[in-house]
Amino acid sequence: SAMDHQPKFFENLSGTGKAIGVLTSGGDAQGMNAAVRAVVRMGIYVKAKVYFVYEGYQGMVDGGDNIVEVSWESVSSILQVGGTVIGSARCKSFRTHEGRLQAAYNLVQRGITNLCVIGGDGSLTGANLFREEWSGLLEELAQNGKIDAEAVKKYAYLNIVGMVGSIDNDFCGTDMTIGTDSALHRIIEVVDAIMTTAQSHQRTFVLEVMGRHCGYLALVSALACGADWVFIPEYPPEEGWEDTMCVKLSENRARKKRLNIIIVAEGAIDCHNKPITSEKVKDLVVQRLGFDTRVTILGHVQRGGTPSAFDRILASRMGVEAVLALLEATPATPACVVSLSGNQAVRLPLMECVQMTQEVQKAMDEGRFLEAVRLRGKSFENNLNTYKLLSQKKPDAELPKTNFNVAVLNVGAPAAGMNAAVRAAVRVGITEGHKMFAVIDGFEGFARGKIKEISWGDVGGWTGQGGSILGTKRTLPAKYLEKIAEQMRTNNINALMVIGGFEAYLGLLELSAAREKYDEFCVPMVMVPATVSNNVPGSDFSIGADTALNTITDTCDRIKQSASGTKRRVFIIETMGGYCGYLANMGALAAGADAAYIFEEQFDIRELQANVEHLTEKMKTSIQRGLVLRNENCNENYTTDFIYQLYSEEGKGVFDCRKNVLGHMQQGGAPSPFDRNFGTKISAKAMQWISKKLKETYRKGKVFANTDDSVCLLGMRRRNLVFQPVVELKTETDFVHRIPKEQWWLKLRPLMKILAKYKTSYDVSDSGQLEHVAMLPKEAVPAAI
Repeated sequence: SAMDHQPKFFENLSGTGKAIGVLTSGGDAQGMNAAVRAVVRMGIYVKAKVYFVYEGYQGMVDGGDNIVEVSWESVSSILQVGGTVIGSARCKSFRTHEGRLQAAYNLVQRGITNLCVIGGDGSLTGANLFREEWSGLLEELAQNGKIDAEAVKKYAYLNIVGMVGSIDNDFCGTDMTIGTDSALHRIIEVVDAIMTTAQSHQRTFVLEVMGRHCGYLALVSALACGADWVFIPEYPPEEGWEDTMCVKLSENRARKKRLNIIIVAEGAIDCHNKPITSEKVKDLVVQRLGFDTRVTILGHVQRGGTPSAFDRILASRMGVEAVLALLEATPATPACVVSLSGNQAVRLPLMECVQMTQEVQKAMDEGRFLEAVRLRGKSFENNLNTYKLLSQKKPDAELPKTNFNVAVLNVGAPAAGMNAAVRAAVRVGITEGHKMFAVIDGFEGFARGKIKEISWGDVGGWTGQGGSILGTKRTLPAKYLEKIAEQMRTNNINALMVIGGFEAYLGLLELSAAREKYDEFCVPMVMVPATVSNNVPGSDFSIGADTALNTITDTCDRIKQSASGTKRRVFIIETMGGYCGYLANMGALAAGADAAYIFEEQFDIRELQANVEHLTEKMKTSIQRGLVLRNENCNENYTTDFIYQLYSEEGKGVFDCRKNVLGHMQQGGAPSPFDRNFGTKISAKAMQWISKKLKETYRKGKVFANTDDSVCLLGMRRRNLVFQPVVELKTETDFVHRIPKEQWWLKLRPLMKILAKYKTSYDVSDSGQLEHVAMLPKEAVPAAI
């Protein structure tokens, strides 16, 4: 219909006369505060009244000072704080009818008929029941003479929007719940630390992670640190697992591996639904193998600490989306949860998600484990399949022999997670029966013949290593075509896998153009995007960008803290990214910055002037500090120094200025859980594509591939991983500035401005359709990270 094509702008949605209550409930999770902040600011922005409900449902029942109207400044400086500043309590009384009656009374007194609940499935189920009972509760209050008939009419409907805050990621319908990524950060920090001591003493470590009913944290951390064995409730080990595990551990030791890591989810069970505890696993290893074994139980460390960049952005996006959903809610719309599917914000009916989540538990209780894994969703299933592929090497006798040789290389600047991608490629390649070759130092090393066979064991322990172990160069292949072709011929290379940034993309374009002249390049080639800049066309994300974003966010947190101490200080921070504003823009969103200057959105002196005035106003409030991010190439004349000097001059007497160039620390460091996991999965998928292409193009004893679709880039697009011929991506590329012509994250640009109190226009046409929880067909294509 004609209506569908009218863009929808949130400026046209008004919250005037509405009151929104926000509460956090259930177990705390990092990022809840970011969600609270976004709800409060977005609510106030659209002119609604916003109330904190302290201590979850308990505060709603107790009323009084537990339900307070809040201002813009109330949520200042909470973005970087873990847990929830408005508290969360287990509440018995809300489970009783009397409790809910009292809660309804407390809300009506303040005219609150919109609730935003941030919590786990229990909290959300409670909210839904409350909503269903609401009109009945009001009538009862009227009968008891507590409220008048007018109020019953005026406040007839309660709208509820939920956000899932839970470190377990145990809620169906959402790819990632708020807090999951941060919990993975805590686990990975511990595992990385334990690895070094285990290495020293040749020890075995049994790590117990949280997840009573859901194995997500255990599974993904096992993937992210290359654990030897993992126990999760959804996928109990087969009968006789004790022998299998011990054989595997001793084989690893025989291969000169000095340590073993075993990860156990606290809810792990065997196929008879009997618990498998970390102590039991330890005793087993000690009795059977005599290995020096230690147990580490991570416990509440996993809930603590500062939220990761991913969780802050997720929670901020969800918070804004929740307010939009409340503004658009009608008595006819069901209570919904806002969540992320792939890279897309979606709304789903709350009860459908809850029912599906309960189905998983039921399937596990009844021993239908395959079904449980399937119900968990495609992301979970994909993680499990990748883990199975990479953790155990089949005996040589069982491996197929394809006689194909596949070479892997890194191209461009180093990016954290490249090594995880190389490891996955090598191991999947070997499993598929190919001989794997590693090229040292990119195309330049290739031309010089720096190429050697690489084995399963050679890439052990690579997932957690930063930088590029193979070595990487920015050099393009064009000037070495002759020599590279010769190396391909000498080593009989039948396929190429390139892991890298924009140069990798240009390199593949050059190699595909050179096919006319050189038959050697008529082989399947695939590229996996890896660059901190996230500027590769054809993919929403690239390996390394998340790690860089966390580095920027951590640094900004420290700088903000220093600025709060000095008072009245504005920091100007320069980020990397070439001409791509991804790091500056998303860093600004995650760090709660006041402005971010990027190349993609031209700005002039008037804008700079407006930002100075905005900061001057801000200094009059209780928040006496400012943070401004600038992408390194956003404007050749308005340099970081220029902006610093302009702000210093214009801010005289009101605030002083400091500047900070973050530089190469953005490329270094241990990869974040997201980059390890993304790198591992996208690379495994690319390798499987290579195998498929090799079979398709093998004719008369040789591989010959010269169609466009045999040189592809594998990218994450909205909700799916897709293979795209590099030639077709040319039209989507701005080659002068080395960025895609259209970038999804520019849509989030207004979000940062809204949360920093700027007037702006925000196109929300994408949001608002209520979707249904997809019951996966048996052969669903796994998409999410």
